[in-house]
Amino acid sequence: MALYGRGCVNVVTVRPTSLETFLAKRFAPEDFHRPTLTLARRLLGCWLIHRTATGLCGGRIVEVEAYLGPHDRGSHSYGGRMTERNRAMFGPKGHAYIYLIYGMYWCFNVVSGPIGKPQAILVRALEPVLGLDQMRENLGAAHASAHSLCRGPGKLCRALGITGELYGEPLWGDRLFLVPACRKRGEEIAASARINIAYAGPDATKPWRFFIRGNPCVSGPASLNRQNRLA
Repeated sequence: MALYGRGCVNVVTVRPTSLETFLAKRFAPEDFHRPTLTLARRLLGCWLIHRTATGLCGGRIVEVEAYLGPHDRGSHSYGGRMTERNRAMFGPKGHAYIYLIYGMYWCFNVVSGPIGKPQAILVRALEPVLGLDQMRENLGAAHASAHSLCRGPGKLCRALGITGELYGEPLWGDRLFLVPACRKRGEEIAASARINIAYAGPDATKPWRFFIRGNPCVSGPASLNRQNRLA
């Protein structure tokens, strides 16, 4: 999967006009077979699409966080303990790990570790492109700006209609899927500490949050997003 420039092959380089375009170019299972930190960076600029009863909702991924399994104190799989909540993390790569926070907000992750090695990538923000009116309806925010619709993991899932019903879904299927795409020329990937994991001790400062620098759809405090560390 090329990131940008002349090497872009078999990826979406312009706004697609049909479901068939997306399905023809979506990720294949083998596209997930790379280390978690590498996959996290490569997801930036790619499309996340939810096919709903009312049409397609989705856009470009602009912010992610990587969680590296049993030795990562920030991860749900820290210590290697499997629960009903995190069992998808222990399964094959390229499936959806979806969980609730605060008992009310769903968060969407891409399982990224080999079977039995639970790792995942949290998708924190999208640049909305498809289904903006539906997103506003889902959020109950008729006049919300496009930039704000999918800024933050809980809001992203509400906007796209992603719930626990899609838990474990393969991300090369026809309901919830990823499509490789080129980042826009000039876009840079920045890295920072992950957000809201102060409980993770020394792992709280690991630079495993990746985002497209300067994109207005990125979540998090401005002070964190101004960091100049390039990934």
